[in-house]
Amino acid sequence: MSDFNIKMSSTEHSDRLSPELFEKLRRDEVRVDEVGRKSLTAWQDIKQRLLSNKLAMFGFWIIVSLIVLSILMPLIWPLDHYTTNLQNTNQPPNATHWFGTDELGRDMFERVWKGAQVSLFVGVVAALIDLIIGIIYGGIMGYFGGKVDEVMNRFSEILAAIPYLLVVILLLVVMEPSLTTIIVAMSITGWINMAWIVRGQIMQLKNQEYALASKSLGAGAFRIIFRHLIPNAMGPILVTLTLTIPSAIFTEAFLSFLGLGVQSPIASWGTMIDDGAGAMMSGYTWRLLFPALFLSITIFAFNVFGDGLRDAFDPKLKK
Repeated sequence: MSDFNIKMSSTEHSDRLSPELFEKLRRDEVRVDEVGRKSLTAWQDIKQRLLSNKLAMFGFWIIVSLIVLSILMPLIWPLDHYTTNLQNTNQPPNATHWFGTDELGRDMFERVWKGAQVSLFVGVVAALIDLIIGIIYGGIMGYFGGKVDEVMNRFSEILAAIPYLLVVILLLVVMEPSLTTIIVAMSITGWINMAWIVRGQIMQLKNQEYALASKSLGAGAFRIIFRHLIPNAMGPILVTLTLTIPSAIFTEAFLSFLGLGVQSPIASWGTMIDDGAGAMMSGYTWRLLFPALFLSITIFAFNVFGDGLRDAFDPKLKK
């Protein structure tokens, strides 16, 4: 009935309309309903929002600089961080020793960068081990569900309830204090958070159309998990990985500070902070300042970059 009324109304007033009332649209004019910007894929949109986050990119370039300098500085610096020189003990920062020397006359500048190698190596390796175990364990939990999920989830909860320092001390009874011991200790329970994140994502995605279609075509469970579901859950996985690295770096420094980590003469930010804490009482503040400063900067950089990455993957923040 409404369509009939519109047609009748247009017929009654057609004699009032004339060609002068209409204006032809030129080709060079912009249409009002035309899309204002080029469409972006999901990953391009994430990249664009991440690049627009200045604080996150600031943290990213700090991380890149620390990695590059930790590799290059011990190679090009002319001093040997293992060599003791009792004539140069506790030298303040100067033209020869930029960060001063320690109680054995060793150059603090090179030892700080050697400590960066140790801390970054432990953080990255421990995070990658957590990533691999967490993806496999969490993917199986989330996809199969039921009794499998219940048993595996209870096992992970039991491991999470064990005090972390107790695990480290028990390992030290069996193994020598070293980087391997620290990495193994962190990996025993460090993967649990990653597994729970992956489990939650897989439980949300496994009933999507593309997963059901792949299953109906005869694809196996592990093919569906690692070929279809895990790639679509990479956002939270990457964010968790990025935030795991500073936690591992701090854990290594904390254990080395307690004497449970790497042992002298290997340089570590934790052992250097431990030595510097005692030396600070004698007025040698630079021995504590520089390793503590670099440890703080590294953790800050990873955290702000991880926060920026999380915001970039968050669909609620899309404009």
